[in-house]
Amino acid sequence: MKKILFLIAFATASLAVVSLSGCSDDDTKKTWEAYKEWRDINNEWLKEMAAKKNADGTNYYKTIVPDWYPSSYVLLHYFNDPEENADKLSPLYNSTIDVRYELHLYDDTPVDSSTNITAYGAPGIFRTNLQSTIIGWAMALENVHCGDSVEVIVPYQVGYGSSGSGAILPYTNLRFNIRLVDIPFYELPEN
Repeated sequence: MKKILFLIAFATASLAVVSLSGCSDDDTKKTWEAYKEWRDINNEWLKEMAAKKNADGTNYYKTIVPDWYPSSYVLLHYFNDPEENADKLSPLYNSTIDVRYELHLYDDTPVDSSTNITAYGAPGIFRTNLQSTIIGWAMALENVHCGDSVEVIVPYQVGYGSSGSGAILPYTNLRFNIRLVDIPFYELPEN
């Protein structure tokens, strides 16, 4: 069911982007060319993060490739021992989650944070439905349990893509620090 919900949401979002964007091939090509240097810097940084090692030589990040989107990935690093929270819930694609987060660009420039948000009386908590976030969050957080703190590297293809958003330029790979605080509405799949 999780896969079906994702595919429906992904198809709907894709159609909306295509129908609303109205971008011609020329516009797409101009954007691609205009952001070449930025894209190259971001992609080089992404390669460096994927190759990053711990002191013992093991990979710093775990590469997450979901069954429902096998052509893409995110990089995930736990700040805590994931076994500590393994018996707790992980969100589904249609779950509502409470998180604390910080977003940085490749060069550590801060872009966004839950610091100034107050959800339901809890300062610094961002509440959202997982399917309302960028695809990279869904890919990562379905592998995280309540109480876990993680760093997530989101390639632009599963972030804000070639259009960007606000201060986030097109082709921007993202680095999130996220703590999954709670899953106030855990939606079970329909039978």
